[in-house]
Parts: sequence; C-alpha cells; structure tokens
Amino acid sequence: MNGWCCDRRLVLGGLAGTALASLTPGTAGATETIVSRLTALLETWRSDPHPDLKGVVVMRHGRRIAEAYYNGDGPATLHDIRSATKSLTSLLMGIAIDQGRVAGVDAPIGRYLPGPLPAGWEAITIRDLLTMRSGLAADDTDPASPGNEDTLDAAGEKNGDWAAAALAVPVREPPGRSYQYCSLNAFLAGLIVERATGQSLDALAQEALFTPLGIGPHNWRTLPGGHGTGQGNLSITARDAALIGQMVLNQGTHNGHRVVSARWLRDSLARTHPIAASDPYADFYGYMWYAKDEPVGDGRTVPVHFASGNGGNKIYVVPSLDLVVAVTSIAYGKGYGQRRSQDILLGILATLP
Repeated sequence: MNGWCCDRRLVLGGLAGTALASLTPGTAGATETIVSRLTALLETWRSDPHPDLKGVVVMRHGRRIAEAYYNGDGPATLHDIRSATKSLTSLLMGIAIDQGRVAGVDAPIGRYLPGPLPAGWEAITIRDLLTMRSGLAADDTDPASPGNEDTLDAAGEKNGDWAAAALAVPVREPPGRSYQYCSLNAFLAGLIVERATGQSLDALAQEALFTPLGIGPHNWRTLPGGHGTGQGNLSITARDAALIGQMVLNQGTHNGHRVVSARWLRDSLARTHPIAASDPYADFYGYMWYAKDEPVGDGRTVPVHFASGNGGNKIYVVPSLDLVVAVTSIAYGKGYGQRRSQDILLGILATLP
C-alpha cells in the first residue's frame, strides 16, 4: 500500500479540518464529534481481508465531512462504477426530456431507434426500459438468454456493431408485465438519448452534467461505431460520484444551477416497483435507481435511494439525513462486495445522530 493508505492525517485528519472551516461555532463541536466517529469507523475497514475496497466519501449538509482510501487509491483515482452508470443514463434521459429532445417516458422506443425492429418492440416505451420491464428476452443472470449482457458483448466484439446485436433481441413477453434486470435496457436507453440529441452519451454528460457539477477527468467507454455504453463502464472518482449523489439529494440543482428537473428525480426515485423478492439489497426500483429502507436504531428505518454497480460500487442518497455516501470497489463478480458496501452504509447510519 502506498502513502494514501498509510498516512491517516493526510486523508482523514486534513479533511476534517477542511470540512469544518466554514461551520459556525455553535455547530462545530457537534460536527467535530461526528467527523471523529466517522473517521474511526472508516479506519476500521483497513483491516478488511479483501484488498479490493477502494474509497468511501461521506457528505452531510452539502459538505464532504469524511473520506478514506484503501489499497493504493487516492482522491484522484478513477474507478469503473459498472452498473451504477445506469443511474447516470437515467439522469441523461431526464435531461433530454427536460430539453424537449425526447417526448417523454411514455413515448414508444421505436420513434427513436432505427428500424425495422423485431415484432413486439412497437409496444415498448421508454418507461419500460427505465424500469426494467421491457419484456425483451434479456436476462443477465441466464447465459442462454438472447439478450444476456455477455452474449451481446461477444456479438458486438465479433461484428463490430453492438447496436445491431441489441436491436435483434426478440420479445419474451408483453412490456410492463414483470421486472427483469438486464443491461440491454440501459444500452437502449442510452442509444435513444444519443439519437434524440445528436450527441454521444459522454459529450452530453460533459456538457449537461459533469461540467455543471465541476466533475473532472473521467472515462466513459465508447464502442466502435461511436455508441456509448449506457449500461456501465463509466470511470470517475469517489468524490465525483458523491457530487452526483449530492445533486440528486438537492433535487436536481448544484450551487443554484438547475441540472435536471425536480420532477424527473421525483419520478426516478419513486418506489414504484417492488423487487425485494429478486434482490436482497433493494426493496424497490424506479427509473434505474434503487430504494431500500435501512435501520438507524431504536427500530427506526430511513429510506435510502442508490445507484448500484457490480463489485459494490454505490452512490447512496439519504434525504431524511441530508446524507450522501459514495463507495468505490473492484470486487467485481464477488458477492461480498455488495454486502460490504451495505455494511459500510449501515455503520455510517449508526454513527449519525
């Protein structure tokens, strides 16, 4: 491990001083106690036996009050947040709708995709994609599924045209009938945004999301043919992931600038579709955002909204506590990564008053 992991004063002690600099004397004492507790909590994760936890950033009341980096990482390290990217694709869809470039979530996807499309696609709406209820024969947990993420990726690698492979997936059932998580839906949502706006996902994100938020260097995979990967493969820092969460917490604004409409976020975060039966870490799914009630002690729970990616990459938003937590991790394909990130969140919730 390098100096970022071993010099606690550099990462945590220095941060606490910065976070407290703008606080009033009446609140500084209480906040110092919280920062001290959070610092101690984040330090305990240095003894985690798995060397793939990378970063945790905690924001409260709009300020970054604690952060820690592990296993060689630092504040400037970029990480592929995997499927947490889907939540950003949802934000870009909202921005495209706000700008009038996409008609709305009830618009049929065929309006924005090149044809001819397979039978049954004409009934699928943008809402169906965003809520994972498209009815397409796409199941990322089933290697035999025609729209399985790995199957489509292999087809795209072979012929150089990911969009053509995606647009050939058959319908399994009528749209809107049942929830089935798959990356195909997010890829199609991203493709719609690109075709409606005339911009790549990365270009639109840079213009309408990253620049307004002050997000720095990043990397969003672009496929041969120029299409973005709406389903994943955005690499950003833990701090910038937290900034995205803070904008969501602020109902779409950053420093007084409107990034995405409050209405879009209200609809995106709505606890519309129960998924607890198929997902142990979430209770509901909105427009590519998850929701779950988490315990805070004394039998109480608080609603948590979050973006989630393979390996334990998370952007947690807790409105009732004015809290954002970002976790970066490279425990890709390992079940403990998701559990660990949830445990980190639960520890933070237990620390706050």
